[in-house]
Amino acid sequence: MQAFHSDHFTLELPAGHSFPMSKYRLLREAAVRELPQLRVHEAPVASDGELALAHAPVYVGAVAEGLLTAAQQREIGFPWSPRMAERARRSVGATIAAARAALAEGVAANLAGGTHHAFPDRGSGYCVFNDVAVAARLMQAEWHRSHRALLRVLVVDLDVHQGNGTAAIFADDPTVFTLSLHGAKNFPARKERSDLDVELPDGCSDADYLAALDAALAEVWRRHGQSLPGLAFYLAGADPHEDDRLGRLRLSFSGLAERDRRVFAALRERQVPVAVSMAGGYGRQVESTVAVHRRTLQEALASWRHWQGRAQRGRVEQSGA
Repeated sequence: MQAFHSDHFTLELPAGHSFPMSKYRLLREAAVRELPQLRVHEAPVASDGELALAHAPVYVGAVAEGLLTAAQQREIGFPWSPRMAERARRSVGATIAAARAALAEGVAANLAGGTHHAFPDRGSGYCVFNDVAVAARLMQAEWHRSHRALLRVLVVDLDVHQGNGTAAIFADDPTVFTLSLHGAKNFPARKERSDLDVELPDGCSDADYLAALDAALAEVWRRHGQSLPGLAFYLAGADPHEDDRLGRLRLSFSGLAERDRRVFAALRERQVPVAVSMAGGYGRQVESTVAVHRRTLQEALASWRHWQGRAQRGRVEQSGA
């Protein structure tokens, strides 16, 4: 299974900053060490033209040229630097590469990504560019060029915070369905409207969360009917975990693994390829966040093996015909 990383482009953050920059390197190292079937690649750079599929060109230029205002930098949560701009481009590039790989192989991953608070004209909440929005629109364009057909996209956002930027970008786009399960009282204070929002109370634990997820996925399939999506993006946030400093939910390690298993199974059963990104995670111990993300990759690998087995059976049947 292919996975893409951008952790060589770290940011120098002030002491005490809440963003766990080290988790991306630690996750890549754990994945290489413990999941040998992962083919890990450095992420490519997203171009200005690709970013402009979801972002205003003037904003893309401001990030590239260091022209963000102090207020814009505060809203993002990172001070501007050339490395900040490069990291943001590569985070998008990783999701683009994962989406292409998923369309070819069934499942692929970005070892970062899930920057769902970025709007067309501004960043927010540690998100500079919206990687899923850019990748979704680029995959639709490439699919139309090669197949002369519409690629419907599903976004399954299970970060603990609502994907407000993604919801806003696709608010009037019937070709992209946005699902968000998130803490009702968590960031952002002002929510946007997804196609399907499921708000969860503080303290929500495994059983209630999984029941809400099952109901949400059933509603997604009901609304799609026979017009199933051709590609999904799964934001597998670690921040619903009970150890998370910002999450306010109470999911266990096993509960989050079951969450991932159910999402991958639901997509696989309907033959919907999926690009998974890690999204948020702010554990009191960074190791707990890395452990959640690593288990997500393990579940993604298990689903990828199913896809490969199906493809192999198809080749055998064709050769015997």
